[in-house]
Amino acid sequence: MTIKILVVDDEQDMLILLKRSLEPELGCEVETAASCESALKKFSGSHFDIVLADIKMPGMNGLELLELIRRDKKDQTVIMMTAFGHIDMAVKAMKSGAYDFITKPFEHDTLVVRLEKALERTRLLNENIRLTNECLDAEPFQNLVGRSPAMQRIYDAIQTVARTDLTVLITGESGTGKDGTARAIHALSKRKMQPYVAVNCPTIPENILESELFGFKKGAFTHATSNKAGLFQEAHGGTIFLDEIGDISPAIQAKLLRVIQEKEFKPLGDTKSVQVDVRIIASTNQDLADKISRREFREDLYYRLNVLPIELPPLRERQEDIPLIATHLLARHCAKLDQPLKRPSPQLLDHLMTHTWPGNVRELENCLIQGIMFSAGKEITQADIGQRGAAAKTASGKAELAGLPYKEAKDQTLQRFNQTFIGHLLETFKGNVTHAAKAAGLERQALQQIMRRYDIQADKFRDKY
Repeated sequence: MTIKILVVDDEQDMLILLKRSLEPELGCEVETAASCESALKKFSGSHFDIVLADIKMPGMNGLELLELIRRDKKDQTVIMMTAFGHIDMAVKAMKSGAYDFITKPFEHDTLVVRLEKALERTRLLNENIRLTNECLDAEPFQNLVGRSPAMQRIYDAIQTVARTDLTVLITGESGTGKDGTARAIHALSKRKMQPYVAVNCPTIPENILESELFGFKKGAFTHATSNKAGLFQEAHGGTIFLDEIGDISPAIQAKLLRVIQEKEFKPLGDTKSVQVDVRIIASTNQDLADKISRREFREDLYYRLNVLPIELPPLRERQEDIPLIATHLLARHCAKLDQPLKRPSPQLLDHLMTHTWPGNVRELENCLIQGIMFSAGKEITQADIGQRGAAAKTASGKAELAGLPYKEAKDQTLQRFNQTFIGHLLETFKGNVTHAAKAAGLERQALQQIMRRYDIQADKFRDKY
């Protein structure tokens, strides 16, 4: 599609010069208008990638033209031209929604560079709108979003394993969508009308997890005043999802192995076995082979679990999916938060595409929720993502530190820094200290020492099942 630029200026020589110079330089089509009134007629009947307009013109001026253009097409990319000495008017134009301004007289090369940046903004904006429309019109695959080759392979794997009743082990970094993948397998299986029970293993204390999974008989321990069915019994006929299975103790590993092999288990305090028909899906963000070598995970259990493996790719390896995921998340959370549908600005979208996302989709989701809440209009900018709260805390913190002795002020600053920095990492990795340490470039023991020193509890950042 040919790039089209509308140039508006009351100086005929300027119009001729810009048309002759820009068309071969940018490979575009330039239309000209000698007045704002003429420009509005051309604008109403055609699409322009950029409007380049002078501010000072007889009759309707450039600021009035900008207001009318943005009333008709809010996202139109407009660059204002102004004579040197009228910068205040250019600033006013920027506040009114102009993308950029350039002062006359200008160098031709400078103008070309500014126009190229504006064209990139228009391209990103159009791509954003296209993806928004596609996302709203298209149904995601079982609530999983992405069209990259990596995700297409995951969809194929899900459909394949869903047709079977075999045990599945889902691996991948924190925040890559292991729970969503497990739910998709259940939803496509013959057990879809039966219970789906999800258990986040690290969030349940070891001494409670066994009774939660397998239940107990009255009198099995001090507070066991009645029989209680475990989660395996609740999942009978359906699917049980054991999230982060790498964290379970050897004793529970042994009982789980029996469930897989014999389809039965004994509740705590019971002498009789309970038969159960359950499909097991497990997940982990840890290297189970490494845990086996350190005798922290049973090798026989690993091979029982790893019958049908699915490895989820991190978000940084499927960056082409980020615009679609962001659009999907914005539509979902705008509805949940009773906000009008918002979209990321081209600059923010560019930032989202280049960020490495150590917390994967969950981190992206948290950023977008902040953007929804902090953005004033329908477009979320990079300044809306995680900036306002941080700025307020910084200003408040400076006021509090004023007048304190140096050592006390330094200690308080370090306390806040570590709680904020480490807290963010632990939130990103759902309380997983090993992954938080790796992201921070620290040894696990070093991070644990810092956490103890500043009273940072990993348990507070772990999801509850």
